[in-house]
Amino acid sequence: MTRLPLRHKKWDPAFLEYLKTLNLPAQAGKTKPVIFCGDLNVAHTSDDLANPKENEGKHGYTKEEREGIDKIISAGFIDTFRHFTKGNGHYSWWTHWANARERNVGWRIDYFFVNKEFLPKVKKSVILNDILGSDHCPIELDIERN
Repeated sequence: MTRLPLRHKKWDPAFLEYLKTLNLPAQAGKTKPVIFCGDLNVAHTSDDLANPKENEGKHGYTKEEREGIDKIISAGFIDTFRHFTKGNGHYSWWTHWANARERNVGWRIDYFFVNKEFLPKVKKSVILNDILGSDHCPIELDIERN
């Protein structure tokens, strides 16, 4: 049984509402930084996976899952990697099958998002795909110190 309806109708909206509460001003006239990261198990756009046409509608690349990311972005959160890097070929996860990692046939499903007010403090956001040890690789967010 698929968990897509649970994600689309309950988890994604609840998570977004929680993010919005974090994004409220910390004090009168001041906003606080909001940074959230993790494996969201969604390739947001066709640039975020090696074979988008073959994977259309499959788990991790459904219209509903991508809509959840669209709503996060519409609420003012920034996908930091895409802020700095456009285009395809940049992945953070590869299946263990068919030498996918060696052939760079992967998906970008790991993210750092920040609220738009914090974006000026973000210096870079990168995928460290040369670090091995898992089917995922680390992602990095460099921020300015105060």
